Amino acid sequence: MDQANYKIPLKSFDTIYMRGQESKVRYWFYGIMIILVLGLFLPWTQNIKAPGSLTSLYQEQRPQDINSPIPGRIARWFVKEGDFVQKGDTIVQISEIKEDYLDPKLVNRTQQQVQAKKDAIEYYKGKAATATSQIQALQASQKLKIQQLKNKLGQLESKLASEQADLEAANNEFNLAKDQYERQEKMQQEGLVSKTQLQQRNTAFRNAMAKRVTAENKVAQTKQEILITQIEQNGVEQEYAEKISKTEGERLQSLSNIASGEGEMAKLENQVTNYTIRNGMYIITAPQDGQIVQASKAGIGEILKDGERITVIVPTRTQYAVEMYVRPVDLPLISVGQKVRFLFDGFPAIIFSGWPENSYGTFGGKVVAFEHTISPNGLFRVLVAEDASDRPWPQQLKLGTGAQGIALLKDVPVWYELWRNINGFPPDYYVLKEPKAKEQKK
Repeated sequence: MDQANYKIPLKSFDTIYMRGQESKVRYWFYGIMIILVLGLFLPWTQNIKAPGSLTSLYQEQRPQDINSPIPGRIARWFVKEGDFVQKGDTIVQISEIKEDYLDPKLVNRTQQQVQAKKDAIEYYKGKAATATSQIQALQASQKLKIQQLKNKLGQLESKLASEQADLEAANNEFNLAKDQYERQEKMQQEGLVSKTQLQQRNTAFRNAMAKRVTAENKVAQTKQEILITQIEQNGVEQEYAEKISKTEGERLQSLSNIASGEGEMAKLENQVTNYTIRNGMYIITAPQDGQIVQASKAGIGEILKDGERITVIVPTRTQYAVEMYVRPVDLPLISVGQKVRFLFDGFPAIIFSGWPENSYGTFGGKVVAFEHTISPNGLFRVLVAEDASDRPWPQQLKLGTGAQGIALLKDVPVWYELWRNINGFPPDYYVLKEPKAKEQKK
């Protein structure tokens, strides 16, 4: 048998080298390319990634310092670090160190000063009332005295009128006697009357003259009495004016002492209130429910300054939020109500940033506020609260837990997102649409 013409059938050659079969590589290549091209038109959610940490939405729910309201010395601790306290529980007791407040009966002694000042004010009030009564009595006495002098002046004026009438009659009588005497004297010179008759007329004339002088003296004396009475009236008015002014000065001095005493009493009452409130500051209590941590003072007898931190309380009831920091270039893309996905430290997750619906282990949130001023780290701070319509955040979260935020933006095709990243363009600016429910209500 000719070995050269003898062929042994071997299947391995046909199987390995695929003899007589058409290659399918190009079909796989075409299929994969078609899938990739179709994938370029799939929707992709643009997003902003920003680190953050867990905080509280409200200031009063964040960790707060418990400070000493007054300087003092630690007398006793009622808690230790890690203890949970309720609002009003005693944390620490301090004692006084300032010499102005060391007297244990300081409040009582100050109250006694207040009472003494009240008594002094009552005394001055009584003195002022007495001065008022004295002024009224002096005014009444002055009025009566002046009225008496006015009556006396009236009487003297009546007397003066009568005396002036007598003076007028005396003048008439004097003139008549003078005229008769002069005629008698002329007639006697002519020898018509005797010398005896002339002497009689002379006597009558002289009597009339004396009577007239007496009347004039009376009138002058009465005028003098009137002048003296007027001077006396002025003196009485001046005297009573001085007395009334002096008494009025004493009354005003009493009123001034009353006003000054009331001011000092108010100051003492203020001190009593301050001392009473200060006595209540020796016991420092918990402002709210929480856990005591980070005690800055240890032991008994350490001195505390005014406003110095003693310890820190972490509230137990906290409505968590995430504070994350975004770049200035991304800030215009952040708006209130915008949805954010979070990855919390310690909680595993599978992330597809472009397809948030297909991610696993993330938690939802909504932007509630963002600051309009840049932070010291050169970024803008954004507060994000829990989204009530999404799965609740884990109860194991604590303040300060790290979080990675993914702010969801506009839906675009995959090819557009690739083109944007290749060219280094920022995400598209967009306006957050309101829910359809709200649109229907409108």
